[in-house]
Order: sequence, then C-alpha cells, then structure tokens
Amino acid sequence: MANYTIPKQEYFDRIAKFQANIKKAGLDACLVHGTEGDFANVRYLSEYWPTFEQAGVFVPAEGTPVLLIGPESLKYAQGRSVLPTISQMLNYRESAEPDYPGIPLETYPDVVKKAMGSKKLRKLGLVGTAVMTYPTLKALESQLPGVELIPAEDTFRPLRWYKSENELNCHRKAFKVAEKAVAAILNEMKPGMTEFQVIGIAQREIYANGGEYEGHSLYCFGGDRTSNGISRPTGAKIKKNEIIQLNIGARVGGYSSSIGLPVWFGKLPKEQLALVEFGLRAHKYTFELIKAGVEAGSIARKYEKWGIDQGWGDYMLYGPVHGLGIMETESPWIESTSKYKLKENMTYQIDTFFTGNGYGLRWERGCIVTKDGCELLSKKFMGIQKLD
Repeated sequence: MANYTIPKQEYFDRIAKFQANIKKAGLDACLVHGTEGDFANVRYLSEYWPTFEQAGVFVPAEGTPVLLIGPESLKYAQGRSVLPTISQMLNYRESAEPDYPGIPLETYPDVVKKAMGSKKLRKLGLVGTAVMTYPTLKALESQLPGVELIPAEDTFRPLRWYKSENELNCHRKAFKVAEKAVAAILNEMKPGMTEFQVIGIAQREIYANGGEYEGHSLYCFGGDRTSNGISRPTGAKIKKNEIIQLNIGARVGGYSSSIGLPVWFGKLPKEQLALVEFGLRAHKYTFELIKAGVEAGSIARKYEKWGIDQGWGDYMLYGPVHGLGIMETESPWIESTSKYKLKENMTYQIDTFFTGNGYGLRWERGCIVTKDGCELLSKKFMGIQKLD
C-alpha cells in the first residue's frame, strides 16, 4: 500500500546527507531559513511548517540539528517537528513584531552550544537566502561576531532534486486529488459565476479528498488576465467566448501538484483557438524531450526552436519546464542555460505558457523522469475543453 507521508527516519537520512555536504564544503554548520509562504527547506528537514511566524534549522557538520521557531509556536512545534531539539527566538517572530515580555528566548550562541557543544563555529553556511529576513541577518551579525557567513545553497538544494519513493507517492496522490478538483470545476462551473466561486469548488474537493492544503495560489481567471504569467482570481464573473485559465493544485504529505488547462464557454475567436491548439501540441512535444541522461538546456533549446519553426515564436514567454517538489515551482528549472543532466526520479512541472495580444493560456502537469522517458503524474484533461 502506498505511503502518503514521509517516514520519520527519512528526515534523519536527509540530515545525514546534508551534514556530509556541509563537511565537504568546509563549513562548520548551515542555517536553513523558511517562512510560512516558502517553507520547503525547513519542512524538508523537520516536517515543521511555520504559521504566522518564520522558522529555521541549524544543522552542524557534526552534532545535533536544532529547529528554530518564533516565541508563540513551542507547543505546535513540539507536536509536529521530528526534531526534538527546539529553540524559541525573537527574530523568528511574526511580522507585527511583539516584544513577548516574560517568554524566555534564546540567541544564536545558545543554539550553537546546543548543536555543537564546545566545538568552535567559524564558518556558517546560509541556505534559503532568497527569503531570509533582515532581522535574521542582523541577529546573526550581532550575536555571532567573527563568524563568516557564506551563501551555501549548493550544499542543500540538490538534495531536494531527487525524490524517494515516499516523496513520489505523495506527488502521485496530490495529482489524483487535483484531478478530482478539476473534474468538479468542469462539471459545475457556469457563466455568471465569480472566479472566487470556481476556486471554492476546487478547495472543497481538495480537502474532501485527502489534500492537506492547496499546492499553490489556485488560478481561475479569464480575458486579458490569461496573458499574465502569474495572477490571482478576483470577483470577476466567468464570461462566454473567452479563454478561462485554470491551474489547480493540491498538497499531500507536503508535496505539491498542479494541473493547468484553458477552457471556455461558447466560441473562441479563431486566433485564440489556434493558440490553444498549438499550446497543446507544444505541451505534448515537451513530453518527448524528457529522459534521464539528457542535458537540461538541450530540452529548452529544442522546444524554443520547435516553437519558432512552427511559427509561434513571438508567443513564447519562457522555458518549458520547472522543478516540482514541496513547492509547485522550485529548483531546478530547465532553461536554455541549464547545464546539468536529468536523472531518474527528478520531478518537474511541464509548464507550457503562451501569450498573445490580450489573451494567453497555460497547459501544465507534472512528471517523473525515468530511464526511458517520463511518467506523467496526470494523463487527464489533455484535450480541447469547450464547455457547454
């Protein structure tokens, strides 16, 4: 029977691999940062997912990893984290920045002592620097004078690229949940509904069918906003005779999914229908390019050349594939500049986005890289979706 959670031991196996990388990089420890919105690094190591507050994991090259939390989350963290050693710290508090008088809080020297004992901290790697906050950086500088702070994403990020069978099963389940949500939308959505109402259908199905949360901000919008690379639904009403973009994702066991497709009621203008049909061909063409051993950049270059040769180069915004994991969009991307080679059990979102004059569309689904190609995480909704 498939397991849709990550076993506790797997977290400690991850930490052991990370510690080996820390040591190999000549660092004494790494500080991994996360927020409520971009929590993947912290959850990957601890299963802890901050709410309101921020969080971190201090991982020594040798010693005890420590979960770092804000002042309000101790009981929550004790009930959720697989890491038993926890420190409450002021710089991980919520953005309203209360003072918390009467709550005993620790500093980084306290954390270093918990994690490393009497060992000296000279070089500290920083992971998650894109979301690391000013208060955290200032606290590190003031509380650890003389310690060299070194960006160290490469010690950690590649660990998340290659998925275990437990991680793959979480992804597979997340896509099954997303399929149910998309199917319910296609069955129930009607012109005159607001975009919010359509998203409500998806949320109902996600939680009713085993999802722990949405995989990302759910998309339902029409008209000109379909040309946006990134957007959100509004209170606007669904209309006939225009593209409606859906991107629906669920999260299971921490792992995300997303299924994207353009749909419409009535009749599309000829040029819009032509772009929809081309987008679907481009989506399916990308499947053929993904295989273990292939250089990532060659996929993007072939895709771009193919699109230009087909006469649609002016409608292409960016590369065709991005990483998938705890976050729906994460490293590594497949771009023309990507030099790494694909390996088995890497997971991606095949993200086929085109934009025209006042309209656009996205076909999207996940896949697992295999020896002979790719395993699609959803095979549904791969046809033209005109709704009645």
